[in-house]
Amino acid sequence: MQKTILVLFGGCSTEYEVSLQSAHAIVSHMDPSRYAPLLVGITKAGRWLRYDGPLSLIESGEWLRHPSCAPCALSLDREERRLLLLDGSKESLPFDAAFPILHGKNGEDGTVQGLLELIGAPIIGCGALSSALCMDKDRAHKLAALTGVRVPQSAVFRRDAAFEQIAAAAEALGYPVFVKPVRAGSSFGITKVEGPEDLPAAVAEAFRHDREILLEETIPGFEVGCAVLGNEALTVGAVDEIELSHGFFNYEEKYTLKTSRIHCPARIPPEKAAEIQEAAQKIYRALDCRVFARVDLFLTPAGEIVFNEVNTIPGFTSHSRYPTMMERAGLSFSALVSRLMELGVEA
Repeated sequence: MQKTILVLFGGCSTEYEVSLQSAHAIVSHMDPSRYAPLLVGITKAGRWLRYDGPLSLIESGEWLRHPSCAPCALSLDREERRLLLLDGSKESLPFDAAFPILHGKNGEDGTVQGLLELIGAPIIGCGALSSALCMDKDRAHKLAALTGVRVPQSAVFRRDAAFEQIAAAAEALGYPVFVKPVRAGSSFGITKVEGPEDLPAAVAEAFRHDREILLEETIPGFEVGCAVLGNEALTVGAVDEIELSHGFFNYEEKYTLKTSRIHCPARIPPEKAAEIQEAAQKIYRALDCRVFARVDLFLTPAGEIVFNEVNTIPGFTSHSRYPTMMERAGLSFSALVSRLMELGVEA
């Protein structure tokens, strides 16, 4: 029987536009014989709107001006699992599972997942706990370290910390040092600081995105990623490699690749790729991930694997890293989308 999937897209985060692209790609590749999307767009201001217009307007960002848009909210009755239209019609629409295609804060950090768990809706993706943990760089690193995977040396500070303490930690870690918000996505608020003169601006920028910041040592080498799929039995994609000409893989590079390249599969020996896949699965389990996630790590010149972060809702266009890794492992984009639906509904 055809199942109705509540698809949430947009969101009041700095990654709103990326979510539109991912949602358009996923919904375009849903098997219409098995799944029917119930589309709900969330504006940058946080307004929920039921959308029933062309998919092309989601990709272009014009969806919220379509006359089909109607304010809506989820029923909190666990027995119903319905979307309530707040346009005066008193109409409510049932759904079987929910797919939050929301990147960054207020979507990938466990907030929406908690709401869906409250109403008993199966989630196509990680749950509230794992979403919150993976968004939190400090706590994710602490748990990943328990698996035996090396994590970068770091120091965490709150807003009330004296700048002298932050500066001392930077000196101890050694320049260049990364300054990051503890909770943010797509490299927003992250600065690679080459010397103490640039530290104040980097700290201010990181605090713009979160109440806690992380100072982290620079790991030599390059970044590698591994797509993981599954609940009980896990499937791993081909390992990819980010080749940088300078700087680091910031927001602009992630979505334009102006000066960087992604190699999939990575240009590393097969036995090293297998080690990375094993480490990715350990971290996936340790952080309670389910359905899918992308685990990002560093590979040092000495061949050591170092944990970076987990993306619980990675970019999902046809050219994004996660589906590319899975395609190299033999799973087409359409087949991958169907598998995500199956895994989310079964749990």
